Amino acid sequence: MQSLSREVEATQRAPQRLLLALLGELLERGISRPVRASFYLDVLESAGVAAPTTRAALDRMAVTGLLSRARVGRGVEFALTDQGRAVLEEASERVHSPHPFDPVGSGWTLVTFTVPEDQRTLRHRLRAALAWEGFAAVRDGLWIAPGEVDLVAALGGLKEELPAGAVIAFRARDLAAFPVADAARTAWDLARIRAAHERFAMEWNTAETIEAPPLAALTMLVADWLELLRSDPRLPFDYLGEDWPAQRTTEIYRARRAAWSAAAAEALSAALPGD
Repeated sequence: MQSLSREVEATQRAPQRLLLALLGELLERGISRPVRASFYLDVLESAGVAAPTTRAALDRMAVTGLLSRARVGRGVEFALTDQGRAVLEEASERVHSPHPFDPVGSGWTLVTFTVPEDQRTLRHRLRAALAWEGFAAVRDGLWIAPGEVDLVAALGGLKEELPAGAVIAFRARDLAAFPVADAARTAWDLARIRAAHERFAMEWNTAETIEAPPLAALTMLVADWLELLRSDPRLPFDYLGEDWPAQRTTEIYRARRAAWSAAAAEALSAALPGD
């Protein structure tokens, strides 16, 4: 399954990430029909993205299979494909989770994989899917994630594209004489993860600093939240210390979302009448 990209600095919101956030809001409100391109252009322009950049991002998402594209009269409409819907539904579970930074289950999930050299794109997609689920490389060829990761759901349709036996996965638990803690702290850059939480808190702690219409503000908020979720592998709190900022950023996200949700819904109803 194609995962959500995070190959940008936190201060730069990738157009595709903003579009995924906006599409997620549409899906959350039951809007699944094709939507004119001008709607996406207007919202992202309010979020600071120029129209040509948004058009290019929409076209790329159509090429990669997340969106379908159709000309209607003199305009163009885009709609989620089954693949795009699956990506957003998977992300939505964590976006709306009551405990988005807690590991699911106990112990660890280990994965090792082999993908032929001539299938670099497939290998990249596999690594991206693993990274979204919190995996990191703990040794050459060995990836680890906290908790009991549902690897079938994590890989989705990608599993069918992989060669037979390409992925081998295990459940594991710590042995007292060989604790995972040191390896985990090496595999994940805890200082970088903390900094991601702190940047989110600095950006969104005061709603008055966001000068954008409610729907654009909510779209930026969710895009940054997706980025933060993508950055945090959900390590057990025993590894992180009492001052770990995840609880604070979760409270900030919920407060900002609550502040803009109703007005954003009104803006959607006005922009997309009939839904």
